[in-house]
Amino acid sequence: MQLQRKLGLIGVISIASGSMLSGLFILPGLGYAISGPGLLGSFILAGFLAVTGMLSQAELASAMPKAGGAYFFVSRSMGPSVGTVYGLITWLSLCLKSAVELVAVAIFASLFFSINQNLIAVGICVTFLCINLVGVHEAGKIQTVLVLLILAALGIYVMGGVRSINVQHFEPFTNNGMHGIVAGAGFIFVSFGGLLKIASIAEDVRNPGKILPKGMILSLMLISVVYLTVLFITIGVVSPAELTLSKTPISLGALAFMGSSGQTLFHIVAIASIVTAANAGIMSASRYPLALSRDGLLPEIFSAINHRFHTPHLSIMVTGLLIIMALFFRLNLIVKAASSVLILTYAFSCISIIIMRESRLQNYQPHFFCPFYPWVQIIGILGFGFLLYQISVMGVMITLGIMAVGALSHWYYGKTGVNKEFALLHLIERVTEREYTEHVLETELKHIIHERDNITKDTFDHMIEDCVVLDIDHAISREDLFEMIADTMAESLGVKKARLQRKLLEREEESSTVLSPFLAIPHVIIRGKNIFEILIVRNKEGINFSETFPQVHAVFALLGSRDTRHLHLQALAAIAQIFQRSDFEKRWLEAKNVNSLRDMILLSKRKRHTPLHQPDST
Repeated sequence: MQLQRKLGLIGVISIASGSMLSGLFILPGLGYAISGPGLLGSFILAGFLAVTGMLSQAELASAMPKAGGAYFFVSRSMGPSVGTVYGLITWLSLCLKSAVELVAVAIFASLFFSINQNLIAVGICVTFLCINLVGVHEAGKIQTVLVLLILAALGIYVMGGVRSINVQHFEPFTNNGMHGIVAGAGFIFVSFGGLLKIASIAEDVRNPGKILPKGMILSLMLISVVYLTVLFITIGVVSPAELTLSKTPISLGALAFMGSSGQTLFHIVAIASIVTAANAGIMSASRYPLALSRDGLLPEIFSAINHRFHTPHLSIMVTGLLIIMALFFRLNLIVKAASSVLILTYAFSCISIIIMRESRLQNYQPHFFCPFYPWVQIIGILGFGFLLYQISVMGVMITLGIMAVGALSHWYYGKTGVNKEFALLHLIERVTEREYTEHVLETELKHIIHERDNITKDTFDHMIEDCVVLDIDHAISREDLFEMIADTMAESLGVKKARLQRKLLEREEESSTVLSPFLAIPHVIIRGKNIFEILIVRNKEGINFSETFPQVHAVFALLGSRDTRHLHLQALAAIAQIFQRSDFEKRWLEAKNVNSLRDMILLSKRKRHTPLHQPDST
């Protein structure tokens, strides 16, 4: 059973923004202790690198909008073993990030209620588990309302704080020079994890090929502006000594120019912001075990979808259990571990897009293409590697430990449970000119495009799926071509080979069926009723139809009885639309095999008709 696509653009922006806003209420104090006022530069650097990963993820998500997001991209580009390790570490990192957010909520809530912080965090976690079990659309509605309220409150904060800024708070600008800015960027990178969350719930989004990249870009732009302005105000109104020690930095800033009532207000705003992030974290993290299970890399039970609410109930509950267990780790350590894995996640996205593009998979057809390829990915990979190097040894060690758990899981369960084809094998084929793949990955990508673009097959599609496709590797004449067509089709059409060959030649003599120097559509009328067949020919060297058209490379032969003229006209209209694509000729000649030729036709954008009765040609 599939998830329901209910989330629109506003829901996507709300989920991404809500999950990124939480860091604003938690991390500035901890980050200020590392970078000083240079934390502004740390956010700019982290945001710049996040752009490289976001653009890569936006392209991948627009091409493959499936549950599990980045795991799905990595497994289809680098294989199930890497995908298993990657999927599990990303799942656990999102659980850790959600645990950070729930601990922060408990810290703020304890300012109002004398209740154990862990009990508060567990209670909130259980509440959002129940909401996500009911449905992502309902969770998305709550997210939108909360994000709008938070942004309105932060707007008031910025406008009120401008007049209270003390410029001396920005001197000296860095505590530890450039090293401090880079280290701060690595530490606070977890703030940009919301973009990863959006990719993981791609299967819940309407029209994902267009909405996902647009939502990711708009979210990052919005949050970058909000982060920098709010952080600038906070550093300007709070003394360095207080900010370094604060776990509630925005509330402390509000106290400086709004008094105790403002501090209380932003305690509440912080709780709302962090709660929205925790909600988004549960929603997105739960899609990883679902995706791993669908690929046979975790037990099948994790892919179960609730029949009433259409949600992955077991994956959600297990995710919630992991988050509750993580609540008992130290906050600083969890942040470093989550940032380490998220940096690794974006780096893998950059590598994945390089592999997907260079493998030249025909059915890799994103709606959004990352600009300035491959420089964006190269900058991202180098930058993420440098950030990872700057993070503490303990954070990296935790990441390596999680990776080891993923490797053991694949060794114990996944390696015998699945044999997936992946893009790296296609890239190796290009380099070595050896055959390592069949058509498995291309077929999967074709099904994803059908689902993504909501393609409903018409009669022409069904005929193409069933028709004969000839791929000829040497130059021939038109007489040779018609003989091949007659040899192949005479028996199924119920006519003699010689008669069919003669009819094709006679029709060509009446008027040429070559429509361009590249394409010909020979067609004849056959005696009988309810007969209509298509035969497709690709000849890389060219078919000599005449002196005027000596190298025709694409042939669509239409063979039918008089009563199927409507099918004949429908096929002509479909072929005309397919051929209008600007890169048709190039892609036709580069297609790897017969299956690739067939897919190229089936996935071409064109107007599809309501399926008519398809004649029984047998």
